[in-house]
Amino acid sequence: MRLGWICGVFALAVVGCGNVATTGVSNETPPNANNAKTTETARKVDARLIDATNQFGFALLQQLREADKAQNILFSPTSITLALAMTYNGAAGETESAMSQAMHLQDMDKQTLNRAVSDLRQSLQSVDQKVELVLANSLWARQGVSFKPSFLEVNRRYFGAQVSVLDFADPAAPNTINRWVDSSTKGKIKKMVENISPRSVMFLMNAIYFNGRWQNPFDKTLTQEKPFYLADGTQKSVSMMAQVGRFPYLKGENFQMVSLAYGAGRMSMVIVLPDEGVSLEKWLEALDAKRWKEWTSRLVLSEGEVRIPRFKVDDDRVLNDALKAMGMEVAFDATRADFTQMREERDLFLEKVHHKAVVEVNEEGTEAAAVTSVQVGITSVQQPRPPFKMIVDRPFFFAIRDSRTGIVLFIGAVYDPR
Repeated sequence: MRLGWICGVFALAVVGCGNVATTGVSNETPPNANNAKTTETARKVDARLIDATNQFGFALLQQLREADKAQNILFSPTSITLALAMTYNGAAGETESAMSQAMHLQDMDKQTLNRAVSDLRQSLQSVDQKVELVLANSLWARQGVSFKPSFLEVNRRYFGAQVSVLDFADPAAPNTINRWVDSSTKGKIKKMVENISPRSVMFLMNAIYFNGRWQNPFDKTLTQEKPFYLADGTQKSVSMMAQVGRFPYLKGENFQMVSLAYGAGRMSMVIVLPDEGVSLEKWLEALDAKRWKEWTSRLVLSEGEVRIPRFKVDDDRVLNDALKAMGMEVAFDATRADFTQMREERDLFLEKVHHKAVVEVNEEGTEAAAVTSVQVGITSVQQPRPPFKMIVDRPFFFAIRDSRTGIVLFIGAVYDPR
């Protein structure tokens, strides 16, 4: 079973199969229906940011799919986009162009992007009483390394980032950052930073936490152990949940798609099941943001039965290679990267982009979290000075002074310390 967070904010594309069920009627409004409140909310966020995030997410899915054939994939395109967008504010020249293209931001200047991010954060602050959605950003800078105040202020103002200066040489520094990760994901992800290299001068981080209750919970008494058929032809027993009712549904050319709503219906999980004889691998080859938008716009409320397994999936991966393949290689090149909008000197580069995600689905709903860490390195590492040795075993000078005013109160020259 392959999983991926592949829709703009927090829709999940997952694979389910199965056999009967609780009854329920989804109050989720299909995308092609009229809903003034939803439309009004959507207008507040620049659609170009949503489109860019989705395009980036589906392109990244293809890169990760190629790297890990027939393996579970789970990631948050929103989390990765926001962490990279914070970093993008510091990029210039060829690096800026490469990041813009890879992130599909060519149609937005930085100021427009930043305003759109701010609007998105505001729009998602109070989604639903039965849905908890938290977006958190932070920026951790190495003590003693100067960064442009304008860069820090943009991330503080538009991304709501917690900006902190930290002594990266302190062995406790990783724990300080990890406490923020743990708190921002309600304990779902506890650690992102194992250690900090001498070259690391900044961490730009995004965390997303999602906890949504199904609009129509699954009846636990109807959950049964059923077979799940793996891609290699073998099978395993899983706890299969069941429900019948009216759901936004689409029968595509070689797949079925259904949307299960959370809470009042703004958030939902979209589940895609390829037809028998069509492998998920084959189906994913044709998946992109344009087709996803088309298919989800064609969902129509229909009577039906849905069976999906209870599942828990987590993913932990470094995204450097995938992002390089998507056109961001220059940003990782210490000799070519240009982050002079972040720091006066041209000596910064992307050292590591690390992403973790976890999701758990059961009869009550879904709990999920993701963290993205963009680790910025510096090309010129100042080596620590060797410990000095001063043995006063010959004539010496001394002075006694007032450190506040600088006035010298006593001066002495000692030739013979009797």
